[in-house]
Parts: sequence; structure tokens; C-alpha cells
Amino acid sequence: MAIHKLSPRKVASAASGKYEDGGGLRLVVSNAGARKWVLRFSINGKRREMGLGSYPDVGLADVRSKASACRQQAAAGIDPIEARRVEPEAIPTFSTCVARFIRAHRRGWKNAKHARQWVSTMKTYAKPSIGSKPVDAIDTEDVLEILSPIWTTKTETAKRVQGRIENILDFAAAHKYRDAINPARWRGHLDMLLPKPSRVKTVKHHPAMPYTEVSSFMTELSENGSVSALALRFLILTATRTSEVLQARWSEIDLEAKVWSIPATRMKTKQEHRVPLSDVAIVELKALPRIESNPYLFPGARYGKPLSNMALLQLMRGMEYGVNGTRGDYVPHGFRSSFRDWSGEVSSFPRDVAEMALAHVIENKVEAAYRRGDLFEKRRKMMGAWATFLNLEKADRKVVQIGQTS
Repeated sequence: MAIHKLSPRKVASAASGKYEDGGGLRLVVSNAGARKWVLRFSINGKRREMGLGSYPDVGLADVRSKASACRQQAAAGIDPIEARRVEPEAIPTFSTCVARFIRAHRRGWKNAKHARQWVSTMKTYAKPSIGSKPVDAIDTEDVLEILSPIWTTKTETAKRVQGRIENILDFAAAHKYRDAINPARWRGHLDMLLPKPSRVKTVKHHPAMPYTEVSSFMTELSENGSVSALALRFLILTATRTSEVLQARWSEIDLEAKVWSIPATRMKTKQEHRVPLSDVAIVELKALPRIESNPYLFPGARYGKPLSNMALLQLMRGMEYGVNGTRGDYVPHGFRSSFRDWSGEVSSFPRDVAEMALAHVIENKVEAAYRRGDLFEKRRKMMGAWATFLNLEKADRKVVQIGQTS
């Protein structure tokens, strides 16, 4: 059978129809002008047909080479269509692995913001250097090229980038795209090549109001009838995080038992946290209005939604606190530090009770393994003492409901 009947010019200019190159290879041109390659062959007495790509992505010389290899397989009793199905998957690029990793883990992350941060850091720092590189070709030099320029100037960001690259390469190894030796691994590898983050990074804590000033601040808040002021008072009374307060739902509150149960999905530690509510916290909760179809303690302006995550910060800025504030650079999260300072310097409660009240992770693995309870009753006494210290248990401290003025 004659082969190689077609010329490059004929392939490029042929009108719609079917054109034989010989040996079962055929060019098929659609009415719209699209051109594709088809190979017809016989295997075990049966006629088969397989596509070999489209022109001009696959040129005449390339398709003839492909067709020859397929004919050889068929002559040996191997079906080239089946053989192609079991070919190993091509090694993906780093960027492809990033996209697959995010798709696989997105549902396990707390919010969409986390996914956006992943995309942003990988796009900014990793993609320019290794984004188009096959994931099995990435080595230590590639990782250092990304991290070294920002390790001492943007230490916190650099550590996140390192951790995320390490996760992506572990993901690739699990899918057998590369070997298990991870060039982005910190312990026992990069820690030998880069200084420890704690040595080059100055730890910056959230500006915290001195605990001696918090009582007066709470009095000032009580004269403000806004939802934001009520939410901030509740945050201070419970020593919880801003996101935990703003996302608090009535279904989590047991007024009779005086307990607020924050589900694990909303906790930084990924563990449920029970917050004992002092008597004054219960009084403040009972004063809150309940809006139909809104499950949140502190409803926002949007229907069915809580306060904005900037609401408490904006409230304090309006009171001349925060960055460049005339009354101090304090922020809402800093009240957890105010509570911690009070517990350590004024109260007689043990350190572990305060740490449990703040829902801090127990760093010592041995201690964590033996810690079973959450010291709830001791924490209940502590939160009552905190409210007393703030001078809120007295009868002359009133709660102003929304819409009222003092």
C-alpha cells in the first residue's frame, strides 16, 4: 500500500472532505475548515479507528511518525488505542499542582479568604520562578531562589510561602509526580540553610490597652448604644477573638447554663471551646434584640448577616484609638492581652487556667496528651473575677440598649 501521498501544501489547503496519506492515515477536513488526523487499522481481525490530533498542532511529519508507531503496535498484536489509555500521566507543572491542591483542600479551609491567600502568595512569589516548571524538576536551589530575597525583609510571608510550597510538593509526591524528598521541607533541610524566623523577625504583638484602663473604657462603651459597642463589651468580657464574637449565633448560647459553646469549625485550634458566661455577660445578652431570620447575636446592616469584620476596629478608631490615634494605638484583639496581663499580675488563678480561657494550644505535646478537661469551673470563677475587676458587677453599671442614650 502506497504511503506518504499527501504534501504539506495539500494538507494546508485541502477543501472539506477526506484525504488518504496511505497506510490507513487519513486527513479529515470539516465544512468549517477544521483538520484532524485519523488512523484506521485492524487488530485481531477487527477494524479500529483512532485520532492522532489536529492540524496544525500536529504536522504532517509528526503524524506520520505517530502512525508508524501505531502500525507497529498493531502488527505485534497490541491495540494502540488501549496502549495509549494506560500511558503514564504527564508530569504537571507546579502551577497545575497548586490549582489541584487548592481544589482538593478548599472545603477543609475555614473560609474563602484562606484560598485567596494561597493563590495570591503562590502567584506573587512562586509562579514567576517555578510556575511553569515540571513539579518533579523543582530542587532546593529553586526554593532558595524564591525565599532568600524575602526571608529577612518579609519573614512572616516568607515562612508562609515556604510552608505552602512544602505542602504542594508533598501533594505532588503523594500523587507520584515526584520523589518523596521535599526540597522545601524546613526541619532537617532548609533550617540548615536559612536562619530561624525567630532570629530575624521582630515579633509584633497586637497593641493592647493596659488592664488598668479597661474598666473606664467599658464604661465609655456602655454609653454607646450601637451594636458594635455591645459586641466589643462582650468580646472584652469573654476574652475571645473578634471573629468568634461577630460570628456568634444564638443557637450556641445557653442562657440557663450560662455557657457559650463555640463550634470547632470557628476556632483557631479546630476544637470546640466552651466559654463560661459571667452574670454581667448574661445580663448584656438578655438586653440584645433578636431579629427575625437573623441567627447572629450582633446583626449587621445586611439582611441575615452579622456585623462586618471591621466593625469593632472602626468603632475604636472613632473613639480615637488605633493607628495614629490620639488615645493610644489599641485594637480589639489586644483586649485578650489585657485579660492575660490582669490574670498574671492581679488575679491568683494559675497560668494554665488563663491559657485555657484564651483557648491557646498547649505547645508541650506531653502535657497536651495528658490534659483531658477544660478547667471549666475554674474558668467560670476567673471570668466572674474579671467582670468584678472591671467594676461591672455593681448595680450602678447599666447596659444601654440599642437606640437608647445614657
